[in-house]
Amino acid sequence: MTSVSAQAIFDAHTARFGVASGDTPTDTAYTRDDPVYRAAKVACLRLGFIGIDAECLAQAWAARSQRLGFDATAWPDDPADFGLRPWPREGAFAPCPQALGLYAVLPDATWVGRMARAGVQTLQLRFKSDDAAAVTREVRAAARAVAGTPALLFINDHWQAAIDAGAYGVHLGQEDIDAADLGAIRNAGLRLGLSTHGYAEMLRADALSPSYIAMGAVFPTTLKRMATAPQGTARLQAYARLLRDYPLVAIGGIDLEKLPEVLRSGVGSVAVVRALVAAASPEAEVARFQQAMAR
Repeated sequence: MTSVSAQAIFDAHTARFGVASGDTPTDTAYTRDDPVYRAAKVACLRLGFIGIDAECLAQAWAARSQRLGFDATAWPDDPADFGLRPWPREGAFAPCPQALGLYAVLPDATWVGRMARAGVQTLQLRFKSDDAAAVTREVRAAARAVAGTPALLFINDHWQAAIDAGAYGVHLGQEDIDAADLGAIRNAGLRLGLSTHGYAEMLRADALSPSYIAMGAVFPTTLKRMATAPQGTARLQAYARLLRDYPLVAIGGIDLEKLPEVLRSGVGSVAVVRALVAAASPEAEVARFQQAMAR
């Protein structure tokens, strides 16, 4: 059954997800004997999902099959099949709007203030420095810059400075989760956003019940060296179906031309970096993005 089912899954979803660029591993490691699980893991590896994501999908496929019977054409997207707890939840981080709109990721407080005045709904200060005093100054300046505007300010990484400055929230990458005091962030009432790059990281993020989940990189980007290949909009759509209970942010290489395809995935927010900071007229670009997102 395993080989037949694996081929059936692969054939049903190749047009959507494509095929792995390299050779499919022949020494696949299995954690279960269930034939649907094994078939799904082989198929997902052939479709280009990395090992830890193929494992998550295979277990979800087995869970779905136990509930509804095996169907090679039905991609698993029920939160319960992935072990996600239902909402509402105790101990969750403070909520934020379901649709965070245009989300600008910016290098300093000057840019934060400029984009807040331009009407950007959600802002993230991504200030890189090892100088603690400089970080404190920049985070406080960013908090002052959004005062009197409706903009929501998230601080990347610097969670203690964000708490001290009274920012709206904190954004953390996967590599920063263990180093941050999540309890302090939650107790201070700040929102928490987490970056993810596939199923395994999404499940890890969900276990923390954050305020929103960011997914990417959707398209190739030169701004940050990525450990995973671009996800593409087909995967983004599958991710959005699974994480339907969260505010979702798509990020990575998104410009006006690609925006409609990204929005069709079901995400409520699109994060941009270069599309604004490298634009000849950032304020005009903000207006174009917002008009396109309002359609």
